[in-house]
Amino acid sequence: MEKLFIYVISDSLGETGEQVAKAVVSQFDIKDYEIRRYPYVLDLEFLKEILNECKNDKAVVVYTLVDSTLSEYVRSFCQKQSIPNVDLVNPLMNAIISKTNLKPLREPGIIRKLDEKYFKRVEAIEFAVKYDDGKDPRGLTKADLVLIGISRTSKTPLSMYLANKNIKVANIPLVPESPLPKELFEIPSNKIIGLTNTPEKLNEIRQERLKVLGLSNTASYASMSRILEEIEYAQQVMKKLGCPVINVATKAIEETAGLILEIMKEQGIELNKDIK
Repeated sequence: MEKLFIYVISDSLGETGEQVAKAVVSQFDIKDYEIRRYPYVLDLEFLKEILNECKNDKAVVVYTLVDSTLSEYVRSFCQKQSIPNVDLVNPLMNAIISKTNLKPLREPGIIRKLDEKYFKRVEAIEFAVKYDDGKDPRGLTKADLVLIGISRTSKTPLSMYLANKNIKVANIPLVPESPLPKELFEIPSNKIIGLTNTPEKLNEIRQERLKVLGLSNTASYASMSRILEEIEYAQQVMKKLGCPVINVATKAIEETAGLILEIMKEQGIELNKDIK
C-alpha cells in the first residue's frame, strides 16, 4: 500500500483536526502514514497552494475552517478532484444553526483569543514562580500581596491559587537562622499576610514530607522542639510587622484564599483583579 497522507487544514492551530486524524488512523494497521498540519490558513491563495500539494500526494483532507468561503472552496475542490475530505466544523455548526436559529460569528480561532485577562493571569503566575520561597526579595515591592510563614504553611500553593485570579503574590519563608529581607519592611503591613499552623499538624506534615524524601523522621525539621521554635519566631516577626495572621491548620487552599481576599478588602487594598 502506498503511503497515506492526511492534510489537516485549519484557520487556528489545527490541533483538533490532528488529534481526530491520529485517533482514526490508530484504528487501522497502517505503518506508513504522515499527517501534515497547516495552521492559520486565512486566505484563499494559501489554501489553493495547500490543496494543489494535497492533490499531488493523493491525500485525505481534514479541515476546520469557520470561514464559509474557505470551507466551501475546500469542499468544491475536493469534490472535483475526487479527494476524500472531512469537514469537522460546519456540519455541527449547521446543526446548531438549525436548532437555535442563531447566526454564528465565524471568527477564526475565537476559542484561543488571548485577551487582557489571559495575559494578566499568565503574568501573575510567572510572578508567583519567580518570587516563590524568597528566591528574589526584590519582588516584594512589586507584589500585590506578600505571604510569610514557616515551612509547610501552604505559602506556595496559595501563591499559585491567587495568581490564577490575576493577583501577583510573593512569599517569604520564615527561618530563625535566616535574616529577613529589608524589602519586607519597606512595604505596607496591610499587603502582608502571615500564615501559621498548629504544632501537631506541622509535625504530621513534616514527618510525611521526610518520608517522601526518604529521610529519617527523627530529623530536627520535624521535631516538636524545632517546630515550636519556628512558630514562636514567626509570631514575633508577624507581630513586629503588624500583619494579619491566618491559621491554615483546618482550612482548604480555597478557603484560606477566600479569607485572604476578604482581609485585603477590609484592609483597603484594592486588588482590582478577576477574582471570580
